[in-house]
Amino acid sequence: MEVDLLTAGAIGAIILLIFHYMSKKYEYFLSKPISCVKPTFLLGSTGPIMFRRRDISSHVRMLYNVFPDSKIVGFYDFMKPIFMLRDADVIKKIGVKDFDFFMDHTPTLIGTSSDDDVGGESLFGNSLFALRGQKWRDMRSTLSPAFTGSKMRHMFELVADCAKSMVDFYNSEAKSGKFLEYEMKDTFSRFGNDVIATVAFGIEVNSLKDRENEFFSKGKQMLNFQTLMVLVKFLLMRSMPRLMQKLGYDFLDSNLSDYFRKMIVDNMKQREIHGIVRNDMIHMLMEVRKGALKHLKEEQDHKDAGFATVEESNVGKTSHTRVWTENELIAQCFLFFLAGFDTVSTAMTFLTYELTINPDVQNRLYEEIVQTNNSLNNTPLSYEMLQKMEYMDMVVSEGLRKWPPAVVSDRYCTKDYVYDDGAGTRFVIEKHQTIWIPTIAIHHNPKYYPNPEIFDPERFNEVNRSNINTAAYLPFGVGPRNCIGSRLALMEVKLILYYLLKDFSLEPTEKTQVPLKMLKNLFALQAENGVWVEFKPRSS
Repeated sequence: MEVDLLTAGAIGAIILLIFHYMSKKYEYFLSKPISCVKPTFLLGSTGPIMFRRRDISSHVRMLYNVFPDSKIVGFYDFMKPIFMLRDADVIKKIGVKDFDFFMDHTPTLIGTSSDDDVGGESLFGNSLFALRGQKWRDMRSTLSPAFTGSKMRHMFELVADCAKSMVDFYNSEAKSGKFLEYEMKDTFSRFGNDVIATVAFGIEVNSLKDRENEFFSKGKQMLNFQTLMVLVKFLLMRSMPRLMQKLGYDFLDSNLSDYFRKMIVDNMKQREIHGIVRNDMIHMLMEVRKGALKHLKEEQDHKDAGFATVEESNVGKTSHTRVWTENELIAQCFLFFLAGFDTVSTAMTFLTYELTINPDVQNRLYEEIVQTNNSLNNTPLSYEMLQKMEYMDMVVSEGLRKWPPAVVSDRYCTKDYVYDDGAGTRFVIEKHQTIWIPTIAIHHNPKYYPNPEIFDPERFNEVNRSNINTAAYLPFGVGPRNCIGSRLALMEVKLILYYLLKDFSLEPTEKTQVPLKMLKNLFALQAENGVWVEFKPRSS
């Protein structure tokens, strides 16, 4: 009996020690002169989305709005302290001016520990998104020349062919008498898949006609983040990254990684054997391997693709002598697939929704499309003509404002940083701490965008755009670590809008949910019941 009591006492003491240790984790912000969202034990502020009580968009906006007068606030992601930036000027200072302190993404968010070199054989771990420090700088400058305006002109025809092929398919469906009602996420995932297949992998697929083609099916498997197994792996890699790495775990299934790796290697070999040249990412990787991909001195980097285009920083224009392995180069093509498959389809899903429920905007955009088409005099649409469409750019810019595909972005403090707002708030953000930039909350802050829930392209007309604080418009991120593919993404969105609206009007159906309710998931913007729209053929 005495032994049992001693055992019980020891177990109780251990439990108390563990409880005390974990509770101490929530004392971090007590030493900082900023407000902190009250945490829940073990879960911090993450409980509502972990238990599917709140979608990621409303969760981020809730955290952002708890302390409306603060420029920077704290909260806990499980037990990890996170700094959330609420003010555009602070975002610009940390994301641009003081970028050297916040160069990387948070290692545990991508499944690695703070001291590990991500590398290895992992395609995701070698991608531009996951790389850190000087290695990231070198890869950014390696890839940057592939995403300039001149390179987009070379890829324009490949993307345009995908858009025309999609519209041709729906025209043939209409001629057969079918009612053209579709779910937009699925529709534009197929379009995005076909674009990435041709632009990044050098193959041609038609995911509308061949709905279960291998390339599309593999992509869906890879991006299915809603299964229990994926969620468990995600939590384990975030909480025990070093152990998971030693066990050989990766975010991506090894069979899927091997499939895409083999596809790229075989494609490159065939081109070398037969001397094939094609203006796509495979060709770009081959140019990188030869050291032939460089910035053109005469090419100026400017917003030639519209208001949302991000400009390349000096990081992307700095030369280096690093030699890349085949696996490191293949990883970049893999990243383009991950980004292109989901990001563009998300942007297009919500943009078509807004055009469907705002017919006045849709009609005005259609008028501009007709005017542009008539001016071509039966010649093909060009990159230059697409970029001259001012209202098109206004519509796309507002769509990305209201529905940014990346709800939040993060930065990782690489060395102690003294935060000073110039108004008396001064403290240290220590090395290894994480900051969040809540893009969707910034985009819906009435301080920056009056009546933010209203879809209003006039925010971006020639007069009003000069009043927009560019540090409060972040659809492609902020600073040198912004999205390298903004021009390609914008070109895709504008091309499919051009060809789709030229032949079809977007109409609501009984399945169209107004207003939309969002799916309560951990990762991305997604409508609860999908976004359903009718493509109604226009009378010729």
